Amino acid sequence: MKKAAHYHRPILFTILSLLLLTGCSNDSDDEELGNWVNRSVFDGSPRSSVSGFVINNIGYMGTGYDGDDYLNSFWSYNMDGDYWSQKADFPGVARNAAVGFEVDGKGYIGSGYDGVNELDDFYSYDPTSNSWTQIASLPDTKRRSAIAFGGNGFGYFGTGYDGENDRKDFWKYDPSSNTWTELEGFGGNKRRSATTFTINGTVYLGTGTSNGTYLDDFWAFDISSETWTRKLDLDEEDDYAITRSNAVGFELNGYGYVACGEINGTSSTVWEYDPSSDTWEQKTSFEGSTRQDAIAFSNSSRVFVGLGRTGSLYLDDLDEFFPFVEYDDED
Repeated sequence: MKKAAHYHRPILFTILSLLLLTGCSNDSDDEELGNWVNRSVFDGSPRSSVSGFVINNIGYMGTGYDGDDYLNSFWSYNMDGDYWSQKADFPGVARNAAVGFEVDGKGYIGSGYDGVNELDDFYSYDPTSNSWTQIASLPDTKRRSAIAFGGNGFGYFGTGYDGENDRKDFWKYDPSSNTWTELEGFGGNKRRSATTFTINGTVYLGTGTSNGTYLDDFWAFDISSETWTRKLDLDEEDDYAITRSNAVGFELNGYGYVACGEINGTSSTVWEYDPSSDTWEQKTSFEGSTRQDAIAFSNSSRVFVGLGRTGSLYLDDLDEFFPFVEYDDED
């Protein structure tokens, strides 16, 4: 098990310890906590770069790219029943690399890329009526591969790629007035394809790339005060590699996670963040194929990861993650 720490442990080299290390070297993965269990395969066509959100125990996702076409179909995954249902199509132009977030029981999807242009339109989804409503577009800020999250009755959107440059600006959406307001105060690098997760009212942002470089700065955003704080960089220790792009981030039982993604090739590694100590610990890797541009559904007590792509292969599988259960390759 690897853990980011800020001290150096003494190493005792004895004949016995060398024999033990040699004998256990093939079982190192089994020593890591974390188990993955297969769940219902997605009913639709395999795809990557979808966008979604979670409302209660239902994960919603749509749009994306299947290797041939940009998509606007929209689906839900029932966590309790382990089944998929098709919903009303996303009404905007088909796209991938959009964002999704939830505010007060409604979902929002917008921005992205249609194969020709970056986009700025946004739509609200009402799960009760299974209907969509177009809302205010982002003001003069078309882009793809951004990040977004909801909190305290507002939506937040930032970073991404505008077709010419990577961005670092942030915007706040107020559903009551249907307006966007630009925020100030983020001191991090410009980036695209970053990752976030939210723990107890704080959003953690990291990973992504800019100008072909994988970024290692890591930030916390307090939703109540709308202020940013820099945390320990993701490459503080040489023996772990959390930096990547096109990963998924999620929260589970008070811990944050970054999984899969791309760093000089697709990845399956999973890292757990402890906000109380600002440290990371490696968990059992995702059990399916290595992948990037996947989707994660989390309701804070359960999490599911799936879809995405590895190279030109588009995927439709879905697994549930149990971070504190020993790995079992039979389930």
